[in-house]
Amino acid sequence: MISAGELKKSLVVSLWFAFLTFPIMVVRVDPVESTVLWRWHNMVYVIVGSFFLSIIFRYLLHRRDIQTSRKESGQSNPDQTLIHRWLSNTRSRTIIFVSLLAVALAFPHMPYLSSTYQVNIMTTALMYVVLGLGLNIVVGLAGLLDLGYVAFYAVGAYTYALLNYHFGLGFWVVLPIGGILAALFGIILGFPVLRLRGDYLAIVTLGFGEIIRLVLENWGDFSQGPSGISNISRPGFFGIDLTLDQAIIYIYYLMVLFVVVTIFFVNRLQDSRLGRAWIALREDEIACQAMGIDKMKTKLAAFSLGAFWAGIIGVVFAAKTTFINPASFTFLESAIILSIVVLGGMGSIIGVIFGALVLILLPEYLRALAEYRMLAFGAVLVLMMVFRPQGLIGSIRRVYTYTPTKKGTTS
Repeated sequence: MISAGELKKSLVVSLWFAFLTFPIMVVRVDPVESTVLWRWHNMVYVIVGSFFLSIIFRYLLHRRDIQTSRKESGQSNPDQTLIHRWLSNTRSRTIIFVSLLAVALAFPHMPYLSSTYQVNIMTTALMYVVLGLGLNIVVGLAGLLDLGYVAFYAVGAYTYALLNYHFGLGFWVVLPIGGILAALFGIILGFPVLRLRGDYLAIVTLGFGEIIRLVLENWGDFSQGPSGISNISRPGFFGIDLTLDQAIIYIYYLMVLFVVVTIFFVNRLQDSRLGRAWIALREDEIACQAMGIDKMKTKLAAFSLGAFWAGIIGVVFAAKTTFINPASFTFLESAIILSIVVLGGMGSIIGVIFGALVLILLPEYLRALAEYRMLAFGAVLVLMMVFRPQGLIGSIRRVYTYTPTKKGTTS
């Protein structure tokens, strides 16, 4: 229940908000007629709207505190969502996966729902799903904050663009080359940062990403500089010439395949010995090393495997757009991919998938709000950080319990 004191605080907040927005919402100057229009009804809307929003916000904070206290007392686990309970059951998990795959395969052919524009947007969202799953290895599992992840994305894209431009190599030939080169760059980045943690690691990886972008922008003889590389070949299909619409659908289905393969490999990695070593490294680096885990190999494996998926999607990006330049690989891209991991839930595969779909599709479908869409986008992120800091679908910590056997029996 909301107390009288909280109602009073909400009223004060609404009055302050009305005061701060008074010059924007109430006063309107007409320079042509040299008159001032006073829109007092807007002030009423601001006061009433902010008052009710403040009440809702306080109510949600109150519920969060109750859930936190229950979690600390062991009465419940707020992180155990309905989706987690479904995924814990093998039959439910299979039904969900098959249903989502069927919808994804049928999406380009759904009447009244899909078009070339819609398929193009969904292809971009699927690309960010794979990028988020790749960064999830580095940040979510190994706990290494990487702010220069877009550098590996750029390596894959420029690998295909340059090899196609100079030697005429096709998409399928360059696809593994782009992934392997990006993985090598991940190892190159990993060596200097083996002893760094936290903010220092983030600063170095940020610098690495900017170095790659500046090299591509200023080394014109190698990368064509800011002009970029155009006329990049699209993926081929057994030598058949595809129209633009057919090529868009073809790339969409390729991305569906890549998402399925990435989910399979990341899930197997997460449950493997290496995945458990990453989680141990994330939880306590000193204890991890004390248990005999090779910290250097574990970190390098995380950087290289995460970079591999970025390189693969970089090749797809170059083939999809048929034009790339250094402006496509700024720090903002790294921030978006990191936001996908944090919003979805670090270490959670299904969370990263939902996070990518929300962060990429939401701004596109809010274009009708024009300049207000980024305000709504930011509000969603702020609310998530307040009420769900573990992410949309956070990963559940594995708990191992020991049940002693009764005296006189053997286990």
